[in-house]
Amino acid sequence: MERLDGSAAIPAHLAGGIVALGNFDGFHLGHQAVAGAAVARARAEGRPALIATFDPHPVRFFRPDAPPFRLTTLDQRERLFAAAGADAMVVFHFDGSLAALTAEDFIAERLVAALRVGGVVTGEDFTFGRAKSGDAAMMARAGGVLNFSTETVAPVVLDGEVVSSSRIRSALSHGDCGVASRLLTRPFAIQGVVQHGDKVGRTIGYPTANLDMGKYLRPAYGIYAVRGRLADGRVLHGAANLGIRPQFEPAKELLEPYFFDFDEDLYGQVIEVELVEYLRPEARFDGLDALKAQMAADCDRARAILAR
Repeated sequence: MERLDGSAAIPAHLAGGIVALGNFDGFHLGHQAVAGAAVARARAEGRPALIATFDPHPVRFFRPDAPPFRLTTLDQRERLFAAAGADAMVVFHFDGSLAALTAEDFIAERLVAALRVGGVVTGEDFTFGRAKSGDAAMMARAGGVLNFSTETVAPVVLDGEVVSSSRIRSALSHGDCGVASRLLTRPFAIQGVVQHGDKVGRTIGYPTANLDMGKYLRPAYGIYAVRGRLADGRVLHGAANLGIRPQFEPAKELLEPYFFDFDEDLYGQVIEVELVEYLRPEARFDGLDALKAQMAADCDRARAILAR
């Protein structure tokens, strides 16, 4: 799996590929349908399969003060794209130069000249170019002139509604991990480097691996049943506090997973934490004994959920 710069000339062995084109933040069921169509066409035609994404998200470029909303990092997307069968990931860096390109110039400069595409697959609602002036119909017309195939994929509907990143964000903001997991086909996961904290958890028998939330969407604050994935591939079960820890001062926003039956040093390591089920909101307790009793109950519940 190779990661390519969308503004640079493509390596010869990947030229003529079929490119799935979209934002693909989250890589949910709808995104997977677009990628799957591109991979299937590439395999049928004996061409490379590429999945292209934009980073940062265009919304972040145009609205830099927008609250955090990211569902996946580039590293997470790269792993997901590889699992979907892509030979390479193309990253279009969304900056002022890209935002200023007309739809026609985006096709000519980025898709044809740089990527030398053999085909492009998008969702039906995909737009591109300055002021979103390009759409699937325009892409099809350009393909006919510039000699690349085009294909559009209809939205995926689940539970009577179109699958979308905004629907996933709404579910997570309400603590509905079940809906988010169905739309994503996996639990929402936060990846980060384990940081040193104030080590309060260790003093009360619950040492945690602290992660900064960074640019990720903020799900509902509270306690979650979680799975941790270590860099060496091991999977750990645990319970986590996501929020500002109202029991302690000063308030500090963190994801703090406590992994059951685990006592190794994770500081400085990159781990991924999956939010499997929301257990309860954050709360302040009348002393540490009450907090520890609730934490024990939370861990018992999380163990039962994760054992299913």
